[in-house]
Amino acid sequence: MSHLQHSMQKTYTIGEHSYNFTGSWRTTFLNRSAVILAGGLSSRFGRDKGLLQLAGKPLVRHVLDAVDNVVDDRIVVVSCMEQVEKYLEVADAHTSIIADNTNVHSPLAGALAGFEKARGEYSLLLPCDTPFALREVLSLLLELCTGRNACVPRWPNGYAEPLQAVYRTRAAVQASNVVLRAGEFNMQAMLNRLQSVRYVSTLVLEQVDPELKTFFNINTPSDLKKAEQMLNRPG
Repeated sequence: MSHLQHSMQKTYTIGEHSYNFTGSWRTTFLNRSAVILAGGLSSRFGRDKGLLQLAGKPLVRHVLDAVDNVVDDRIVVVSCMEQVEKYLEVADAHTSIIADNTNVHSPLAGALAGFEKARGEYSLLLPCDTPFALREVLSLLLELCTGRNACVPRWPNGYAEPLQAVYRTRAAVQASNVVLRAGEFNMQAMLNRLQSVRYVSTLVLEQVDPELKTFFNINTPSDLKKAEQMLNRPG
């Protein structure tokens, strides 16, 4: 049975709250999965955003690289079989590409398709357009989710990041099915169905990712240009 190993010890403290991150995870094979949402056609780009090139590789490839050695099981969810073929060309043999075959075009439906395919007890959910997702942040979120049904970053203004979060896979499948059957199609509705959710302040995550680049996503051509400038920035 294979394991992933890494060693680091840190405690992150904000106000009265302390978050212990051993950073030395010993993950049993297929204990952790990554579900990456892709395949959405961007009206601003006029094409599949996950396949846009940044520094010589598709955006989705940047995200796949970020979860390398963090999870054991990687799934990219796209919208149709035609996109499956395109994504197979840029993914490696260790990544599953699946199509969300429902008629519900929402991130929640895509997430559910990924959760149902995931083999890990916990699933890290990410969009395909976050090329600066930091491995240390993702690892911390996974560790903080242990024993919980979700671990979700939250900004000081109360805004949560359910698309860049960790879920206990089975609980997320059950909650997603319930809300979709009820005609609710957003991630927050699914979160509201879950018990034992840990919200982690971005103030905590700033200690790992000072500029919070993990949450920088590419929605417009100007965002893509900014990403290129960020990559070329010294240091």
